[in-house]
Amino acid sequence: MSLKNRDEHNRWRNKTVAFRVSPEENEQLDQFVRLSGLTKQDYITRRLLCKDVVVQGNPRVYKALRDQLAAVLEELRRIEAGAEVNDELLDIIEMIAVIMDGMKEEDHHGN
Repeated sequence: MSLKNRDEHNRWRNKTVAFRVSPEENEQLDQFVRLSGLTKQDYITRRLLCKDVVVQGNPRVYKALRDQLAAVLEELRRIEAGAEVNDELLDIIEMIAVIMDGMKEEDHHGN
């Protein structure tokens, strides 16, 4: 039995949970997972069980934030040209703001 199949309490993970999502929901979920730095399994499990998703800063999360902010900027330019705002963009902006706010708090407490 590998450690990959055990949770943080050393419990064996042997149950499968599956569900369907739209392509748009899948893309949004993938974006949230990239921004969290967690595996998709850990991210979904924490969200479903109403546990906090604590983002641990690392180069992969930094790259995801940078790429996502570039995509947000592109969307804002599209909106400025007269297109409408979609809910997914607002959700992504909110998650980025939460992550950045958490980084700011960490800096203040760490110094």
